[in-house]
Amino acid sequence: MIKGQFPTDKFRTLQTPFYYYDIDLLCETLGVVQSESDKYDFHCHFAVKANTNPRILQIIAEGGFGADCVSGGEIQAVLDAGFPADKIVFAGVGKADWEINLGIDNDIACFNVESLPELQIINELAYAKGKIATVAFRVNPNVDAHTHHKITTGLSENKFGINISMLPTLFDELPRLNNVRFTGIHFHIGSQITDMSAFQNLCIRFNELQEQLEADGITLQHVNFGGGLGVDYHHPNHIAIPDFESYFAQFHKLIERRPEQQIHFELGRSIVAQCGSLISKVLYVKEGDVKKFAIIDAGFSDLIRPAMYGAYHRIENISSDDETEVYDVVGPICESTDIFGENVELNKVKRNDLIAIRSAGGYGESMASQYNCRRLPKSYFSDMI
Repeated sequence: MIKGQFPTDKFRTLQTPFYYYDIDLLCETLGVVQSESDKYDFHCHFAVKANTNPRILQIIAEGGFGADCVSGGEIQAVLDAGFPADKIVFAGVGKADWEINLGIDNDIACFNVESLPELQIINELAYAKGKIATVAFRVNPNVDAHTHHKITTGLSENKFGINISMLPTLFDELPRLNNVRFTGIHFHIGSQITDMSAFQNLCIRFNELQEQLEADGITLQHVNFGGGLGVDYHHPNHIAIPDFESYFAQFHKLIERRPEQQIHFELGRSIVAQCGSLISKVLYVKEGDVKKFAIIDAGFSDLIRPAMYGAYHRIENISSDDETEVYDVVGPICESTDIFGENVELNKVKRNDLIAIRSAGGYGESMASQYNCRRLPKSYFSDMI
């Protein structure tokens, strides 16, 4: 989607701020993911936390993808959207009993277990229902993802997963648990990973671990490498679809896959980020002694990533072709961190101009809140506007 393709005349009839999704781009991205993963018979799930918009979920489900969930609410959302239960996996370090029961009741594909106590509780709850729950162990491989420290998940210091040194304890416990069935292992080392060497290191660590497990008589039917592939926030117009070809080819080249072994991935941001934009309206242009502010009606309640992670999003004035000027683009929320960008070059801004904050389809709408009693943003779609 390039700037000229925003239907700005139609936008002016809508109350801002709102999310706008380019459905053609989403479908094209899904097609590339499917074709590249099919080359190697890889299985792909959508990491639901990236975007829980019901229509986005429905389109992804129709594309044949599975779902990676991290809460009971997400499990219900993907069931409602049409994902088959046998393609749903449930991860998360703190699964509540009701969430586990929801997964057991619906016979989901797998629980990605993150601790020994969790494994025991899943067995206990499955026993009470006379069922057997399929489980995989989420392994913490201690691989540095070379990404923001707040979205790194695969180091020994992180709360996620089971450290490799503790795996023997879980395998020793398995024979005493008759209502769980072990099927494989799961990794996820972080998010917005642009340094491909992190994935290379993950493959090496997996190969080493698999040899250790096989020496102890443990075979892995399923291996889930998580997701984490980053997107280009600086060039959403020119690099709208990440390099899935190289991503999948690298895993195919490096992992020592066994016959009949299923390989799974859980991609989130890389599928949905570029198809979504947050559209906002300029309320005021404020002149300071050293700064010029474009004050817009979107705030971090609508898109929290810049405030939470210091994340960059490309910002465009889609109402103006005037010469550029430099602004701090800020929201109305009563917090100093409510800033979308500092020293941003924009075509000259005036009141009621429309501002597009790009690459907001991942961890945008799904993280919105009602802080300051603000309304949640609505969503609109390119094929329905």
